Amino acid sequence: MSLFKEFSKGLFKENPVFVLLLGMCPTLAVTNNAVNGLGMGVATLCVLLGSNIVISLIRNIVPKKVRIPCYIVVIASFVTIVDLLMQAYAPRSLYEALGIFIPLIVVNCIVLGRAEAFASKNGVVASIFDALGMGLGFTMALCILGGSREFLASGSLFQVKLIEGWTNDFMLMGQAPGAFILLGVFLGVINWNARRKAKKAGNDWTPPGLDCRQCNLCDLNEK
Repeated sequence: MSLFKEFSKGLFKENPVFVLLLGMCPTLAVTNNAVNGLGMGVATLCVLLGSNIVISLIRNIVPKKVRIPCYIVVIASFVTIVDLLMQAYAPRSLYEALGIFIPLIVVNCIVLGRAEAFASKNGVVASIFDALGMGLGFTMALCILGGSREFLASGSLFQVKLIEGWTNDFMLMGQAPGAFILLGVFLGVINWNARRKAKKAGNDWTPPGLDCRQCNLCDLNEK
């Protein structure tokens, strides 16, 4: 597989949010506006990139029986670095809005999943492109969801008022139920379009999601 395919799969075919449904906690919790979505996405991208690089470098020297704890230590180290950098340099309002979800990147399924399923089996260059694709796909999804919620709630985008006459906020979109509703709408449209294309091509369509071809964590019990 080419490096471009490794990069592009995270944007569309295997988008972490809209296809694989990973990282749902930050996706639903912090996307009340586009700025928060962008901040969370960039933070996750940095952790994903750093951990993929390190894990691809040490994959041949880490014993298989302790690889998951080792990977978690690597991920936690980069999360700590990102957390401290954001605390020092990011706008205080953004850092406070993201709150506990920055440290919780340690247990984000996207990061550990790419470490185990890809970086532990591939070289540095391929792991970099995989991390960039998945990280940008996650960031794009958070920005789309956050921007849509922000616009529907107050007529603004990236905290810039686009509709000056919009004086009464639509509170539902700024709350947790609005995140569930809008994400469901996006997923419904995406799956409907995928089914339509498959039917037009004469192919069977199966709902997207993770399967054993993309994950081998169950092998831990056998090793």
